[in-house]
Amino acid sequence: MTHLREWHPRNVLIGVLVGALVMFSCVATASAATAGKGSGHPSSAHAAPAGVSFTTLRSPVIPGVSQLPGPVASPSRPSSTMGILQVNPDEGVTGTPLTISGSHLAANANVELTWSTADATWLVQAKPDTVNYLGRSNTDFAVVLDKTTTNAKGSFRVALTVPQDWGGLHDIYAVVNAVQVAHGGFVTLRTVTVTPTSGPIGTPVTITYSGLGASLYTGGASLLWDNHYVGEMMANWTRGVARATIRAAGPVGQHTIQVGNAISYLYLNVPQSPIPYTNGATATFTVTKDDGPPPSSIDWPVAVAPTLSARTTLQMSGLSAGSGVQAALATTSGRVNTKVELTATGLSSASTVQLVWSTVVGNRVNCASTCWAFVSQPLRSATPSEGSLHSKITVPDGLGGWHVVQLVQKGKILAEVPFYVMESVVGRGVSSVVVKEGQPFTIHLEGVGWTQLDNTVTVDYDNSYIGYGCGFNSNGDVLLHLNATGGPGTHLVDLYPMLYTLSPSFASTPYGMVPVLTYAQDEPALALGYHLPAFRFAITVVK
Repeated sequence: MTHLREWHPRNVLIGVLVGALVMFSCVATASAATAGKGSGHPSSAHAAPAGVSFTTLRSPVIPGVSQLPGPVASPSRPSSTMGILQVNPDEGVTGTPLTISGSHLAANANVELTWSTADATWLVQAKPDTVNYLGRSNTDFAVVLDKTTTNAKGSFRVALTVPQDWGGLHDIYAVVNAVQVAHGGFVTLRTVTVTPTSGPIGTPVTITYSGLGASLYTGGASLLWDNHYVGEMMANWTRGVARATIRAAGPVGQHTIQVGNAISYLYLNVPQSPIPYTNGATATFTVTKDDGPPPSSIDWPVAVAPTLSARTTLQMSGLSAGSGVQAALATTSGRVNTKVELTATGLSSASTVQLVWSTVVGNRVNCASTCWAFVSQPLRSATPSEGSLHSKITVPDGLGGWHVVQLVQKGKILAEVPFYVMESVVGRGVSSVVVKEGQPFTIHLEGVGWTQLDNTVTVDYDNSYIGYGCGFNSNGDVLLHLNATGGPGTHLVDLYPMLYTLSPSFASTPYGMVPVLTYAQDEPALALGYHLPAFRFAITVVK
């Protein structure tokens, strides 16, 4: 494993980051809007368009994500005679030894040291017939970093380590009796880790970018491979630690990986920006040999419990009140054409039950308003025995995402059971694994959805983003038309989820229309029970 310390434009930052007094001035200016509001959640910034209803998603429990650096602090207010905390050093990476000192305070006073932090999450508009992506939000607050007591001269000194938290500027306050009596700050810098650093074509390469911020302009990162855009990394639900796995593309020899601050494409003059500490790093990966195309694979996101029940299923919509019917499926997810056992109780045995699949037809093109609608697709009919029903259904070959199976008896919907259709590969996925240079080939998927979270897949060719495909109008079927380029040898095709932002179009919606490389841990669809994978293919190009 190679651990890379970021490059740091100290000539630009020197006026901000040298000396506690100067730091205090900088922090005070940057924090004017939040100073004195203590721990409560004093401010919230979001990218949702004005006048549009939205849901702030609650983060699922993501394995391995660090907790808050300390307990949430109680509200406090600023002193009219604010002192200065000596913070040494005033910048560094997570784990850096840190001392905080205060003086000219009340003697023998109990002091809480608070640390400004935030929560960040995604915004969506969950509607009965779709889910729209609306951006992200962050909420600022403070936590208690440590507690101490001043001596008889009103001074204190504590030794800590920089906690695992968001990167960027953190306010530090000394709070006595709910009053902020002294103020300092610390800038948490970024680190990049790339592992491994060598291997044959197709080697999985994990890039970890730590220290992303909680705000819009500090919360995203661009990843490049040999100056080709691979995609976007985010860390809203992983508290500033973005992690992506790509594959090493050829030819044999050295290749440059670059990661840095971005909302979509790389911000190339970060040292001149208002946030000059949001820099990144470059690393070298050595492709050692070409062993031929690795086998196709699907990389699924982490398994998490959804946090929003509105999953575009029409569940409970039109349901007959007080039916008393209970229904269940043996499994609640699978690919198209999956055969699933269904059981139900509380039905009348005097009439046939119709099993109906609820799905969507339409598209998002040239729509003055919504131009799609739910439709009912008959599955089969069955007759209950003593009020119970045991039957088997086949999931229709169509759109992916959340659907419902409806039980209809005497014209009434008596029960609805949700089912999630997963994206999958048709056959072996790629039309040919050996393609002549310059010739076309195709990749075939099914079960692609219709919402702004799951209606598209992006395509990287040898770690270069070349475009995307949509499955709404084609009823979940996506046939991608590509060309074999790059010279003889192994070439990689990787498909990633995308946040679709075209129709409906919402102003200032960030991170849209590009590959989401951090789909496995930080993607809004996870909170709604969607499981959007990365597809990995490879071909051999011959003359």
